[in-house]
Amino acid sequence: MPYNTPAPSPIPPVATGSGRSVTPPPQTLAVLLPSRCVACSAVGPSPCPRCLASMSSCPNTPVPDGLDDCKALLRYEGATREIVTRLKYRNQRSSLRWLGSALADLVDAEAVDVVTWAPTTGSRVRERGFDHAELIARRVAGRTGVPVRSLLDRGPGPAQTGRSEVERHSGPSFLPRRSLCGSSVLLIDDVMTTGSTLSAAARALRTAGASRVRGLVVAHRPWSGRRHQEPEPNRLRAV
Repeated sequence: MPYNTPAPSPIPPVATGSGRSVTPPPQTLAVLLPSRCVACSAVGPSPCPRCLASMSSCPNTPVPDGLDDCKALLRYEGATREIVTRLKYRNQRSSLRWLGSALADLVDAEAVDVVTWAPTTGSRVRERGFDHAELIARRVAGRTGVPVRSLLDRGPGPAQTGRSEVERHSGPSFLPRRSLCGSSVLLIDDVMTTGSTLSAAARALRTAGASRVRGLVVAHRPWSGRRHQEPEPNRLRAV
């Protein structure tokens, strides 16, 4: 059944006898609104142990043109797909801490000078109020201790979601924001399909002087030859 219930409003302050209003502390909110697994709605951490056990690692990730290396944490299926789409379309961030930690375990921090991300389109950022790839990149940077910087601007053009293979391979356009002077860059994105977004971003980073560009994504979705259309928020399963 389509999920049409609006997102819950923030917890309002509670009026006290003195006329003052106070916001319930996090401990109280944790009792009133217990955390739930984004993928299956079970009470507890996100992802929950059951969903975590169902996820498949992705050890043999193809390296897109222009990158020196590329790693994907998981295959884009099942609970992984649910976590990514709910972060992307519903701003549900309860799995971000786990994602940041798991992705950071794949990073050789000594070999990286700076972490950045492949920015989404400006229209998507205005619509959602955030860039999901940036959220992931900042979590990874925080766990590894490597500086995170916004190094790319997205050029005009549509998002990759829903495009054909030919359209995807043409890739989006990116412009570098600053000189990188031989830096080794870790480039973050959520999902890799054809790899064209990472390739386009890597070209822009090398134009700015990056000596090495390593890719890191949450999930890899092998290209099937069909158009991929992500579910819109009102068609995501309720949690």
